[in-house]
Amino acid sequence: MSSISMTVNGKSVTGEVEGRTLLSQFLREDLKLTGTHIGCDTSQCGACTVHVNGLAVKGCTMLALEADGADVRTIEGMANDDGSLGVIQAAFKEHHGLQCGFCTPGMVMAADELLKNNTNPSEAEIRKHLSGNICRCTGYHNIIKSIQAAAAQLG
Repeated sequence: MSSISMTVNGKSVTGEVEGRTLLSQFLREDLKLTGTHIGCDTSQCGACTVHVNGLAVKGCTMLALEADGADVRTIEGMANDDGSLGVIQAAFKEHHGLQCGFCTPGMVMAADELLKNNTNPSEAEIRKHLSGNICRCTGYHNIIKSIQAAAAQLG
């Protein structure tokens, strides 16, 4: 077991993990941040996408030990300080960018990274950026609309 510490959603956390513990497992099982979904464990679906030091990464491809000392943000950290939905989350709700909701946390995290780097992405740019995230309900049309709406609000 190894000791790790990191900042998760603005709070300092510590834990004891085995060397093989994935970041997604640590977040869900140790920190009880279950918004980070585990869909495939093979880096195919993107449901486990979180931000590590500002970059979107798939939590199932990163060991918790690799995040030692990092700043991690999960879907729970996307809400406003008062607990209300953040701009991207609200856009997904308003524009029906979710169906079963399983992919939504990863989509929102990927969209946030995109919009931080490109405040007015084209549909093609959104689709390209989301290529590592799979919606098993095939709700891509409304996901794209949601991200475009969020971009308009944030821009």
